[in-house]
Amino acid sequence: MIRYGYKRPDSLKETCQLLEEYNKQSRVIAGGTDLLVQLRGDDSKYIGLEYLIDISFLKELDYILEDNDVIRIGALTTHDKISKSSLIHEEAYFLAEAVNTVGSPQIRHTGTIGGSVCNASPAADPIPPLVALDAQVKLLSTRGTRVVSLVSIFEKPYSTNIAADEILVEISFKKLPANSKTAFLKVGRRKALAIARINIAVCVTLDDEGKVSEVRISPGSVLPNPGRVTAAEEILLGNKPELDLIDEAGKKVSEEMLKRSGIRWSTEYKKPVIEALTKRCLKKALGVC
Repeated sequence: MIRYGYKRPDSLKETCQLLEEYNKQSRVIAGGTDLLVQLRGDDSKYIGLEYLIDISFLKELDYILEDNDVIRIGALTTHDKISKSSLIHEEAYFLAEAVNTVGSPQIRHTGTIGGSVCNASPAADPIPPLVALDAQVKLLSTRGTRVVSLVSIFEKPYSTNIAADEILVEISFKKLPANSKTAFLKVGRRKALAIARINIAVCVTLDDEGKVSEVRISPGSVLPNPGRVTAAEEILLGNKPELDLIDEAGKKVSEEMLKRSGIRWSTEYKKPVIEALTKRCLKKALGVC
C-alpha cells in the first residue's frame, strides 16, 4: 500500500488552509469506510494523492438540529446517529430507514453522511431520500461558502464537482408539508451488509381533497446520476393516488431507466424490478394495498 502524509487539523479554518495548500494532492478523510478500501485498490482518481486530511475530530460538524423550518445535518454525523435521531424520525423517517440499511453496525457507527455524499456511489442508500427531500449542501473553502442543491454536485458515478480546496460541511432540507408521506425500499443480494442492487425513496404530499399536490420519486442504482423521475411524478400530480396511476408511475420509472441508462447487462433484471419497487414504495408511503 502506498504511504501517505497525514494531517489532523484542529478547526475548519485550518482544514480549509490545508486544502488550499495541498489542493489536488490531498483528500479529506472522516470515517474512511469507503476511501480506505478504494486506496487499497487500483483507482486512477487517486493518482497524485500525497496527503490525507483527517477531519474526524472536528466535533463542530457532528450535529442534527432544527433551524425554524429547516433540518440541518453536519457532514460528520454518522449513519447510526441519524438512524436514531428523534428529529429525523419525526421529520424525515425514510432517511432514518435508509441510513439504517447502510453496511454493518460497525460501518454505521463510523461512516458519515458527508462521506456517503462525497463518495457519490450510485448505490448509496442515503442519497435517494436526500434527493426526495430536495436537500442542499454547504461547501466551505478559504474562498468562502456556497450552498447548492445536492443533485447538482454529482457528475458521474463516484465523482462530484466539489472543488479540491472545498469541504462539505452541512446537508440541509426544509421540513415536509403537513400530510406528507414518505417511504424507502432497497433490494440487495442479502439482508445485511448489502450494497443496493436497486433502492428508491418517495415523498408524497396530499391536499385536503386527498389529491397529490407534490411528489418526488428518487430511484438509486438505476440512473447515471442521482435524481428524480419527473415524468413519473407528473402522472400522480393533481390526482388521487389510485392503484392504476401508481402502476402507471412504476412503468414510467422503468422506461426512464432504459431511456437514460441504455441497455446494459443488468437491464433484464433491473427493468421489471424497479417498476415493481416503485409501485411498492408508493403504496407503502400511501398506506394502500
